Amino acid sequence: MSLFQRSRSVLLAVAAAGVVVASGVAVIGTAEAATTLGASAAEKGRYFGAAIAAGRLGDSTYTGILTREFNSVTPENEMKWDATEPSQGRFTFTNGDRILNQGLSNGSKVRGHALLWHAQQPGWAQSLSGSALRSAAINHVTQVATHYKGKIHSWDVVNEAFADGGSGGRRDSNLQRTGNDWIEAAFRAARAADPAAKLCYNDYNTDGVNAKSTGIYNMVRDFKSRGVPIDCVGFQSHLGTGIAGDYQANLQRFADLGVDVQITELDVAQGGNQANIYAAVTRACLAVSRCTGITVWGIRDSDSWRTGENPLLFDNSGNKKAAYTSVLNALNAGGTTTPPSPSSPSPSTPPQPGGACSATISLNSWNGGFVATVRVTAGSAGLNGWTVGVTLPSGTAVTGTWSASGSGTSGAVTFRNVSYNGQLSAGGATEFGFQGTGAGPTATPTCSAG
Repeated sequence: MSLFQRSRSVLLAVAAAGVVVASGVAVIGTAEAATTLGASAAEKGRYFGAAIAAGRLGDSTYTGILTREFNSVTPENEMKWDATEPSQGRFTFTNGDRILNQGLSNGSKVRGHALLWHAQQPGWAQSLSGSALRSAAINHVTQVATHYKGKIHSWDVVNEAFADGGSGGRRDSNLQRTGNDWIEAAFRAARAADPAAKLCYNDYNTDGVNAKSTGIYNMVRDFKSRGVPIDCVGFQSHLGTGIAGDYQANLQRFADLGVDVQITELDVAQGGNQANIYAAVTRACLAVSRCTGITVWGIRDSDSWRTGENPLLFDNSGNKKAAYTSVLNALNAGGTTTPPSPSSPSPSTPPQPGGACSATISLNSWNGGFVATVRVTAGSAGLNGWTVGVTLPSGTAVTGTWSASGSGTSGAVTFRNVSYNGQLSAGGATEFGFQGTGAGPTATPTCSAG
């Protein structure tokens, strides 16, 4: 995302597709609650960051908020291809290094954004094609990631490579025309250059379960099955006046593939729901153990690329808005659980002493519909496949399922594992989800092996 690349029409489409969240914001529960966003997020093992611009670092109000409130930074434009390699083979890192040093001097994590993108390419790269472009792109990834080796928390290795609309396919670009394996090649080059950095794919209009997010999901699943190095998926979340009802469930289905998820470019159009939407996104991240952090795309409304929409947490003068308070309250109400390591079961679900498996269900409900997340935990013998039974109330129907194969849409329905999540070690756990119309199920699910 740049300061000028996304049109308002896309944002309005996102808003129109979303479900307006219910009113009501969590309140701070104790007198000892953290008083800044970064401090509160850190208590939960997460970060709360901001995208920043090198040209604004001389503004004392801007840097004062940055150093006080945030424990992660992302460069808006300073690490993109046109900024770091303006002519082929000649690299310049002056402004990127300013962002890096600003973050490190404050003890913050630094997210790298972005190694390859179809937009903001230097003119010389735009004139290349085929094998010449592929070679130049991989060299760019290698050189930039090597320069920042050991200093970047996570890289947006590839940005916005999937098309909008209902196809779920790749975006046509000069990079895509070098061959469908270009994303894989970029991730492999990034891993070789900086083995310690988390490697992310980043995109927009992917906030709910839709054709575009499912296309990305299928790519990530394929990468994981073949050992392609991918560690995280970024969800930009440029939101209008609503948020998809399956926002949290969408994050969770990606997490269930074995990758971290990050909210990478959050901003919300100002209106009656702004504070509530910010709080809802924050709560969704806290509810997904592998959601490692949130980044807002800018600091003050006057710094935003969404001119006139006032979409950030601080007003033009640097004053805290209601949206700021809603986020801090949601963070402080979110508990102090540190996200578990990728190989560990969630601490909230201890290993079961006996039985083939057990299942628990949690709901995110609204008037007329719901999203259910079901957690399957293996017993003492482990599993090589599982089946979960759920009884739905009268009038309720399943409309979509992920990370499982469903049978039936009403009454007594069953869900079975898919190829990548059926084998669980003793005490291990996985999750799947489904959404539906009507009231969500309240009975405890059944679980059996096979």
